[in-house]
Amino acid sequence: MTKSTNYKIENINENLNSHTGLVLIGSLLDRTNFKNRVANIHLHGCSDPVISNSDVLTSMIGLQCIATPMYSAIEQFRNTPNFIKSLGIDYCPSSATLRQRFDLVGNEFDHIIKEESALLIKNTIDGLTPVETLTGPKIPLDIDVTPFDNSKTKKEGVSRTYKGYDGFAPILSYLGGEGYIVNLEFREGKQHCQNGTVEFLMETLWYANLISDLPVLVRLDSGNDCIDNIKVCIESGVDWLIKRNIRKEKKEDWLEIAKTDGEIYFSDDRSICWRGKTTIEHEDIDEPLSVAFEITEIKIDKKGQKLLIPEIKIDTYWSSLTDDAEKIIKLYHQHGESEQFHSEIKSDMDLERLPSQKFETNALILLIGSFSFNMLRLCGQESLKITQTIDDKTTILRPLASRRRIRTVIQDLIYIASHITKKARDFFISFGSYSSWKVIWEGIYKNFKAPVVN
Repeated sequence: MTKSTNYKIENINENLNSHTGLVLIGSLLDRTNFKNRVANIHLHGCSDPVISNSDVLTSMIGLQCIATPMYSAIEQFRNTPNFIKSLGIDYCPSSATLRQRFDLVGNEFDHIIKEESALLIKNTIDGLTPVETLTGPKIPLDIDVTPFDNSKTKKEGVSRTYKGYDGFAPILSYLGGEGYIVNLEFREGKQHCQNGTVEFLMETLWYANLISDLPVLVRLDSGNDCIDNIKVCIESGVDWLIKRNIRKEKKEDWLEIAKTDGEIYFSDDRSICWRGKTTIEHEDIDEPLSVAFEITEIKIDKKGQKLLIPEIKIDTYWSSLTDDAEKIIKLYHQHGESEQFHSEIKSDMDLERLPSQKFETNALILLIGSFSFNMLRLCGQESLKITQTIDDKTTILRPLASRRRIRTVIQDLIYIASHITKKARDFFISFGSYSSWKVIWEGIYKNFKAPVVN
């Protein structure tokens, strides 16, 4: 049996780069005015810094895009010219500088980060993936709270979340089938999901309109079943799909509505399921509100035991859509994809356990993380458009998909090794002979370097 090769280790004086994908991130940053805007803001207590605000924030973006968003992780790059050149910064800060500067920033850069992120998406993509409705295509805007587990820490704002552990409970909004982050708000773990959501929704719709002119469909779960959210949607001229919280409504009443206004969707010896639509009048809304419903009467439980009193399961949805109940319920189930987006920012980018003891600082780091998330998403979506040909055959390196997971983007496009050389004032990136992603990487780089067309 053949044994593995016995390698000898030696050091060479070559400029090798194991994070070549940061060049793509630097190219995307060049398409924005982010660096200039944050560099021109004077912070209280740091009016004339040696290392600019843009260098500090861009360095954190670099760390987040390689999934190491800790202050201490910057030390390995301080003497690495590739990190500096890839991101287009003048100086690489120390971990102490990162910590101190982020503590000073607070929320000074919040609007700049959100706006530049939105404009970058608008100026880079060809369009967003819509959902089809009877009144035409609409861009889904999914808004949801996701707890961040920071248990066994004494960070400011850490408290009991609805998941039963200590942490934070930020609310995030994702646009399109691709799941670009439009807006987020960092929250204490104990804060109720509806507290502050009306203002958050209005702000989110403003940023969403920066990205796309297509009609928007707002999707919310039952924790945000509030008439004030519907009012915002009506005033903003967007459609909505919100799962209802039946609260004190009687299940027997809904069963009668189902038998009267609905149609049998499924029936067997165990249960009967009705689907349909009805309307409910609300004192704060002039017109009756449409409600789609799915009501199930269960006569035999999972163990085969006949129930003396049938169990009634109710799912109802506020919706402005004219589609039938089946389509509305299907569209709401697609809202569950936002859980995948939560997982990507928490797990793939390792942003769940935030590094600072200060609430405002962690809020800034997560907001920067949303910017980094969108740039990684842009890299992944761009890779789907490019194919490479080997021996006159199209080679597929990953299964065909509508979206690349962030972890996949980091592994395939960010953690790609190269050799960097300088000849006659020009820098060259050379990939190995067996680098399978080099053609796709080059195509993405050329597209990102193309002039921005407003």
